[in-house]
Amino acid sequence: MSLEISGKLLQKLPEQTGEGRNGAWRKRDFIIETFDTYPKKVCISVWGDKIDMLNDMAEGTELNVAINIESREYNGRWYTDIKAWRMETLNDGGGSFDQSRPSPQSGSTPPPPPPPSGEDDLPF
Repeated sequence: MSLEISGKLLQKLPEQTGEGRNGAWRKRDFIIETFDTYPKKVCISVWGDKIDMLNDMAEGTELNVAINIESREYNGRWYTDIKAWRMETLNDGGGSFDQSRPSPQSGSTPPPPPPPSGEDDLPF
């Protein structure tokens, strides 16, 4: 499952490292707050080289993040991970930090241009 979420970068948590059966790994979590009417805080993880992209972003940056959501069971309990695979800043025109996967189409269309001056059809 691949989704997108937009919000403001609130906090970058400390980087975590470790050794697994496939070798060394790096992980860093960050918190964004959505732009919804009732904003939500969401903790998202980045792994490996994508951590360097997050390190270059300042707290307060507005982001659009492509995420994958996955749940797994361990000892009868379920755990859900939200992993970022692409991050774009919204503050500076939406420059993408990762082009490794194609950007999903948003399906939104730009607003219509304003009418020429003096030709609007408002009664006042």
